[in-house]
Amino acid sequence: MRKGSLATLLTVLVALVACVPPGDADADRDIGARVEARLAGLDATMSLWARHIPTGREIAINPDLPMNTLSAIKIPIMAKVFRDHAEGRLDLDARHTVEADDMRRGSGLIQTFAPGLEPTLRGLVTQMIITSDNTATDMVIDLVGMERVNEMLAVNVYEQTRLKHTTHRLFLETWIRTDDAFASLSEREVFERGFPADEDAAARSFGIEGDSTIWLGRTTAREMGRLLEQILQGELAGRAASDEMVEILSRQFYTTRLPRMVRFQGVGVAHKTGDWPPHAGNDVGILFYDVGPAIISVFTNQNRGDFFELEEKLGLIAQEIVEAWR
Repeated sequence: MRKGSLATLLTVLVALVACVPPGDADADRDIGARVEARLAGLDATMSLWARHIPTGREIAINPDLPMNTLSAIKIPIMAKVFRDHAEGRLDLDARHTVEADDMRRGSGLIQTFAPGLEPTLRGLVTQMIITSDNTATDMVIDLVGMERVNEMLAVNVYEQTRLKHTTHRLFLETWIRTDDAFASLSEREVFERGFPADEDAAARSFGIEGDSTIWLGRTTAREMGRLLEQILQGELAGRAASDEMVEILSRQFYTTRLPRMVRFQGVGVAHKTGDWPPHAGNDVGILFYDVGPAIISVFTNQNRGDFFELEEKLGLIAQEIVEAWR
């Protein structure tokens, strides 16, 4: 979805709002029950909040339960960059050198290049979102400041949503929990080691995902959904900046959750995943379709079941919500 087509689509959707009838209470209870039943079939802690923007219809299942964001916390980091750019603090076109110490494991492609790459800040933000690049993420956090991201969230009355750590600190924890002596590992040493692979590594990984003291970020399904709505409505940054953020989200590489079914049914999805597989699989997004848009914010933490089944269920939930709100 390119910028011009996105702006046109948003204009048309706003015009359609007055034409959409109010929701039916019985139908909303029915879709809510079906979504809750799907989530209940997972052996995981789960939370969901969804809203049909034109009518205000909502589905809320544990919507205010604090959850481990994992990479979904990269959305407010992106928002802070665009606000800083608008205020002249940062230049989205400025280039930044990726040094050896900047490299991070996990998701993302920058780690596959030799040190010395010089992407623009806009490129770093884009990779932070569309490939969930962890190298880009920590570089961007260094540029905007973790405290300043959280100040933005607090000012906008997000009580639970906070950026808590860098990805380096999270990955360092996987080593500290094997031996406290690893606490002194440098950023480069953590990168070179990768992740522990001993026989107890999976159990420790599950424990880390559930330990709120080491979460990459904290949020609730309702708050992260509201954040997306603020971006969509141009309330966190200017209209042009908000449209660009939605356009970046629409280029997401990972399509096995919310877009899984609906992307073949004429629905555009601008979204961000958050992963600690197989223990957590989150997805939050804006779904654009004929009588939309709709926002779906869903978190699954501490999963003990099949991860592929988890992803499929999130795809089916998105499909059912779109069909119910058409």
